[in-house]
Amino acid sequence: MASRQPAPTGSPVLHAVRLGLARGWAEFVQSLRSSQDQWFYLFTAFLAVGYLYLRRDTPVEGTDLMLPSVALPSILGGLVAFGLVIGPAYALAMEKEDGTLLRAKAVPHGLVGYFAGQLVLHSSSIVPQTVAVLVPSFLLFDGLMADPSGWFTVAWVLVLGLLATLPIGMMIGALVPGVQKVGMWGMLPVMLLAGISGIFYPITALWGWVQVVAQLFPMYWLGLGMRSAFLPESAAAIEIGGSWRTVETVAVLGAWAVASALVVPVLLRRMARRQSGSQVAAAREAATQWVK
Repeated sequence: MASRQPAPTGSPVLHAVRLGLARGWAEFVQSLRSSQDQWFYLFTAFLAVGYLYLRRDTPVEGTDLMLPSVALPSILGGLVAFGLVIGPAYALAMEKEDGTLLRAKAVPHGLVGYFAGQLVLHSSSIVPQTVAVLVPSFLLFDGLMADPSGWFTVAWVLVLGLLATLPIGMMIGALVPGVQKVGMWGMLPVMLLAGISGIFYPITALWGWVQVVAQLFPMYWLGLGMRSAFLPESAAAIEIGGSWRTVETVAVLGAWAVASALVVPVLLRRMARRQSGSQVAAAREAATQWVK
């Protein structure tokens, strides 16, 4: 007679979290082996580094720096924000349609494990994307990191940026009726924010009211925090207020992280309660009609 599997020890919630973390890591490792994901990382790096290389001899007004030194950290911040919003939004929208969330809902604390796995998957995914941009940039351009201590700033900015932006992606994925709507309600707003958040040129070149709007969202502060990590203190002269505003960066990203932590669980629980087999079937039928 076959022996029984040992029952999990400890809290059922912690057990679900451990399973979710293991699942998220397994999916991340699988994505690294996927040729589609590999091409995505390489294509993103090619676009970013190619833009910097074409502008390598462009000086930045008000500093003694060339554009690659100023634009690289901004682009990294923008890529992180884009990936941590759009990735979870698409994943959640797709897994509502294919029944993954419904199956997770049927398991005790399954949704807790599911979202723990999503956290590991998408936060880990920013590593290869960042490395793919940084490695060729350090080989091609000089003066990208003014002080080695800047790597510590990179670390805490990325952590706060993760906590501030990834839940936004989950909210979008929970609210949109289908995958095809993520582009309108997720990708388009993120691209518009990238255009006004000082990612490709100094935000001080924009109208005052546009600067105010940009500062309400995490992307601007992610870019600012990354610039403060890579650039010398003198480069802060081209920023709003002529400083890196580290305290404000922590405050705004932290406020988004706290607000998201309060709102997202409520929103996700409501979404899970409404998830049913008939909804999954209807979503699949709608997706089929949309493809046709």
